[in-house]
Amino acid sequence: MASRNFYIQLVIRVLFMTATAIILAFSVSNAWYILLFLMGIALIVQVYSLIRFINRTNRKIAYFFDAIKNEDFTLRFPEKVAISSFKELNQSLNRVNGLIQEVHLQLQMREQYYQEILKQANIGIMTFNERGHILFSNPTLERLLNHSPLNHIKQIGQIDSGLYDVLTSFKPFERKLFQFTNEREQIHLALKSTEVVLDENPLLLVVVQDINEELDEKETDSWIRLIRVLTHEIMNSITPITSISETILKYYHTPAGTVVETLDKDKIASAAKGLEVIKSQGNDLMDFVQSYRSFLNVPKPDRKLVPAQKLFDKVQVLMQRDAQDSTTIRWDYEPQDLQFFIDEKQLTQVLINLVKNAVHSLEGELEGEIKVTAGVDKTHKKYIKITDNGPGIPEGMLDEIFVPFFTTKEKGTGIGLSLSRQIVQLHGGSLKLYSKPNVETTFTLSFP
Repeated sequence: MASRNFYIQLVIRVLFMTATAIILAFSVSNAWYILLFLMGIALIVQVYSLIRFINRTNRKIAYFFDAIKNEDFTLRFPEKVAISSFKELNQSLNRVNGLIQEVHLQLQMREQYYQEILKQANIGIMTFNERGHILFSNPTLERLLNHSPLNHIKQIGQIDSGLYDVLTSFKPFERKLFQFTNEREQIHLALKSTEVVLDENPLLLVVVQDINEELDEKETDSWIRLIRVLTHEIMNSITPITSISETILKYYHTPAGTVVETLDKDKIASAAKGLEVIKSQGNDLMDFVQSYRSFLNVPKPDRKLVPAQKLFDKVQVLMQRDAQDSTTIRWDYEPQDLQFFIDEKQLTQVLINLVKNAVHSLEGELEGEIKVTAGVDKTHKKYIKITDNGPGIPEGMLDEIFVPFFTTKEKGTGIGLSLSRQIVQLHGGSLKLYSKPNVETTFTLSFP
């Protein structure tokens, strides 16, 4: 309504100016000098009045936007004025000012609410710009780093130079683990990053979590599972040795406890067989210990760039003997020039082990299929996946499958998967398992 009245008044003023200009033209042509003088003054007054009218309106609107820009909501325009168009305009500006003030207050309340949540969060959070200026850090982060306030990531360099190097080289969507010792204790940190944009300025949001308790729980749980498996394997080897030894000893002792000087042929033959079993069990136990030693002494990878095609071709050749007629193995990689920075010998061993496991799981399956694929994921990490459509791994065994010496095979050592994971971890990557029984089982090797 205010804009409509403003428009009407502007049109009326222009019409009056046009009429005055026409009369002024007639006065010039007819030499009406008195009327010419009066119309000239009237035209000047009308032009001045129009300029003043427009400037008053523009000045009010400019004041209004300046006040909003400076978050000054105390500005009020008088609503008791003689000109109705100005009255309606002032009322509209005051009403809009009130609405903007209400929205601003709601945003402030939400911002305080979210800031309070971030302050109370039990994980450290901070954001910093390309110059390293820290725009926000919550109390949890300052407590973890034992430093307050945090204004620049160079301050973190004073706490630990290694952590500073990690943050300066951090890229969006990266995850890293870091260990450092402050004045109180040793801390294991898990860091995750993501990119946010504020006022067209890119910022890095870093989440820092103390994972000491989680690592302690995992470590204890791993030791318990390892000891359980070791105890099971060792007892399986020692029990028959103990039993057979007691049987043989009875051949050489009488019920009274004296030593028997002569034995019949049957007891001698039985004793010889018993000693052979003891020797065999002892050798098995030695092999078991030797596999444990090999697991603990994996050499550091001798890494170089290896094309995916070369790696896959080599594994294909080595897997020809183990392939079954009823099982189809498909090999695929994308892009065609894909390369891995790996120890070729070690990764070949890992892939052979995983593909062999997939082949064995498909024994007896009429339409067994294995897919070995390689590529680059959305986070720019390279991966290799081994997928089969076999019976899969029961949910109860998923936590045990990577425990050293745990196996579901009658003749397995239980060292293959745990050794494979260790080799991949030495490459800075990870080996993960997903299994949906009778549908899909996938081992994923991820590399940085």
